[in-house]
Amino acid sequence: MTDSIPDVHRAWVVVRRGKPNQALEFKNDWPVPKDLQPGEVLVKVQAAALNPVGFKLMRMLPNLFASRPHVAEHDFSGVVVNANGTSFSNGDKVFGWIWMDSQPKTRQGALSEYTKVPADHIVIRPPNVTPVQAAGIALTALTAYQSLQGIAKVELDQTVFVNGGSTAVGAYAIQLAKARGAKVVATASGRNEEFVKKMGADEFIDYTKEPLVQRLTNNPPSTKYQVVYDTVGLINPSLYTYSAKYLAPNGVFISTGPLPKSLGFSDLWNTVKTIGAITIPTWLGGVNRKYSMVLVENKSQDLQALQKLFADGSMKPVVDSTYNFEDALKAYDRLMTRRATGKVVAKVDPDVD
Repeated sequence: MTDSIPDVHRAWVVVRRGKPNQALEFKNDWPVPKDLQPGEVLVKVQAAALNPVGFKLMRMLPNLFASRPHVAEHDFSGVVVNANGTSFSNGDKVFGWIWMDSQPKTRQGALSEYTKVPADHIVIRPPNVTPVQAAGIALTALTAYQSLQGIAKVELDQTVFVNGGSTAVGAYAIQLAKARGAKVVATASGRNEEFVKKMGADEFIDYTKEPLVQRLTNNPPSTKYQVVYDTVGLINPSLYTYSAKYLAPNGVFISTGPLPKSLGFSDLWNTVKTIGAITIPTWLGGVNRKYSMVLVENKSQDLQALQKLFADGSMKPVVDSTYNFEDALKAYDRLMTRRATGKVVAKVDPDVD
């Protein structure tokens, strides 16, 4: 199989700062990364998923800090075409991700026909999960898993509040919390109520009907939440600053990260306020609740645990929409509407499901 690997391939490459239609170029002659180091494998990509952090970093980071050009995105499914002496075999059907911290060095990404990746960043794709479904699992499901399993250590009969239940991270967080026997209260806009309840939420809050913090402070739960998980990455810190009203004293507020949408004054000021709320100690008037920001890491044991949860049906993939590889910019347009319920996926191989 390695003899048939081409020298160049097609790839969406981040070449400059800006929105995806400004930052990305579609290359037909991007070099295939054949220079594998020990422990790396080469994967022929079947499908790749888009992530909000992808377009946010395109828009925010100057070239000096972004190591451009590099192939875009992180999540993929595919087939191993050079196992390179690892525990995998050529022909293995896998899914996994390219860790964000490694991308500046390797310049690898998921939006390409081939990608090289450390073997501990991939797992065998379960037969009950299609390539398109599997492409959107790794980054978002790992984020949810490391938040609820690693940070919060969610237990039976606790109550988890998920802000942003229709996001991919939120949908996986609901499923994980339910798999651990917790009760889940989740927010989304009213049009996504059915989706959020299908994921397993016990209670639903439509955040468009009333400001969320006002709703929670005026109608606090009879038993305070053990976890408040903000999967939206709110810039405004009020959900945390008022959390003593609805978060148990020994509970934890977890955020996927208050990444500004722009460098405008309003977003930057809210970011400063959030940093202040997090860092000011209680004796100086700070918030008397634990705050934790999840920084997703590659942990092979976590990826393997997720693989088993999807294989036995405890968790189900969430795909919002699929696009042809050449139409990745349209896929980003869909993602940037912030209306996607689940993952937006580009089919690198047009013949996969």
